[in-house]
Amino acid sequence: MEEDTAETVVTTAEQTPEVAKELPSVAEQSAMLFEMFDKLITRLTQPWSGYQLLIILGLMFVAYCIAWFYRPRIRAAVGGSHGLPKWFLRFCSLLTKWLWLFIFVVLSWATVYVMREITWPSRSYFVSMAATLALWWLVVVVTTRLIKSKSARTVVRYCIGIFVVLEIFGLRETAANALDTVALDTGETRVSLLTILIAVVSLAVLFIVASFLSKAGSKRINDIEDMSPSIRVLMNKALQLGLYTIAFLLGLRMVGFDIGNLALLSGAIGLGIGFGLQKIVSNLVSGVIILLDKSIKPGDVISLDGTFGWITQLGARYASVLTRDGREYLIPNEDFITSQVVNWSHSSDLVRLEIQFGVAYASDPHEVKRLASEAPLQVARVVKIPKPVCHIVNLGDSSIDFTLRFWIRDSTAGLTNVRGDVYLALWDVLKENNIEIPFPRRDVTILSGTPAAPPLPND
Repeated sequence: MEEDTAETVVTTAEQTPEVAKELPSVAEQSAMLFEMFDKLITRLTQPWSGYQLLIILGLMFVAYCIAWFYRPRIRAAVGGSHGLPKWFLRFCSLLTKWLWLFIFVVLSWATVYVMREITWPSRSYFVSMAATLALWWLVVVVTTRLIKSKSARTVVRYCIGIFVVLEIFGLRETAANALDTVALDTGETRVSLLTILIAVVSLAVLFIVASFLSKAGSKRINDIEDMSPSIRVLMNKALQLGLYTIAFLLGLRMVGFDIGNLALLSGAIGLGIGFGLQKIVSNLVSGVIILLDKSIKPGDVISLDGTFGWITQLGARYASVLTRDGREYLIPNEDFITSQVVNWSHSSDLVRLEIQFGVAYASDPHEVKRLASEAPLQVARVVKIPKPVCHIVNLGDSSIDFTLRFWIRDSTAGLTNVRGDVYLALWDVLKENNIEIPFPRRDVTILSGTPAAPPLPND
C-alpha cells in the first residue's frame, strides 16, 4: 500500500507542469551581493594581496615610463614617413595615445604566467584580474574607434566596461536580476529596466553596424563610373533607409517586441503627418522626384529666386547651393518642384552671355560689328563654336548701340568675371582702331549782365 502511494506521488509530480522560475527577491539579492563582497574582502586580507596590489602599481608605473620614453620617437618616425595609408596612420595615432595600456597588458600577463609557474594561483588572483580588465579595456578602445562621434564612443566604452567588470567579478546575473525586478506590468506586457537596457544597447549596436555597412556600400556605389550622380544619390539614400529600417526591426525583435503591433502606430504616424509634418514629407517626396527625373544633380549651376550657384549636395530634405561669394544656401526640395528653376547645365554645358556697348556716330557700324565679333575670341573661356555675334539694337541720342553675344562652357567658374574679360578685350580692339566710345557731355553757359536778384525782405 505504501509503495502504491509512493508511485502515485511520483506520477503526480511528473505530470505537474513546470513552474516558472521566479526572480530572487530584493532581500535575497542583497544577501548574495553581501556574500560576494565578503569573499572579496577575505581575499584582500590575505597576506599576498598587498604584494599583488604593489605588483600592479609597479607594472603601471613601468608601463607609463616606457610609454613616455617611446611615444615621441614613434610619432617622429611616423611623421617623417610619406605615402603611408590612412588606416596605418590612424592605428599609429591610437597606439601612441594608449601605448601605456598596451605595455601594461603585456607586462601584466607575463607576470601572471611567471607567478603561476613559481607559486600558487591564488597569489596571482588580483594581478590576473587587473590583466583581464586591462586587456578588455584595450579591446574596447580599439574596436570603438569605428564610431566617429566622440560622445557616442565614450558612452559605448563605459557601457561595455561596466558589463566586463560585472562579468569578471561574477555580478552580471545579480545585476540583471536587480534590473529585471524594477518593472512595469500591464497584464500582457511587462517592461523592466533590463528590457529597456537590452533594447537600447541592441539598437545602438545595430545602428552602428548599419552605419558602417551604409558607408561601405556608398563608397562602392560612388566608385561606379557609368552611373549618373542623381542615381548615385538615390541609391545611397535607399541603401541607408533600408539598412536602418532592418536594424530597427531586428532591435525590436531581439527584445521580444511583436512587430505586428507596429500597425497600431501607423495610424498615429499618419495623423501626425496630417497635422504637423506636411512640409517635411513634401520635401522628402520632392527629393525622390528630383532624383528620379534628374532635373537637378550635384554640380549643376542653377538660379532660383535670385540665388545663383552650383549644387554641392542633394539631401533628403534640402539641396545645398554654394554661391560665388562662399555662401551656402540650404534650399528645401519642394522649392525646386513648385518654383521656376534655371538650370544652366541641365542638358548642355553651353551658356550664352551678352554685353551692351555703344560707339560714336562717326564710326563705321559694319567695321564695329566685325571687330566686336572677334574680340571675345581673345578670352580663353569663350568657345569658338558657336561664334560670337554682334548686332545693332538701337540708334541712340549720342551713340550707336550694339549687343555682343558669346558662348562659354564652364559656367561654374563664374559669369561676371568672363564678362569683364570680354569688356577689356573689346576696349582694346576699339582703341586700336580709333573707334570712340561716347559718353554724356553737358555744356554750361554763363550769361553776363544779368541783374542780381533782389534781396529777401527782413522779417
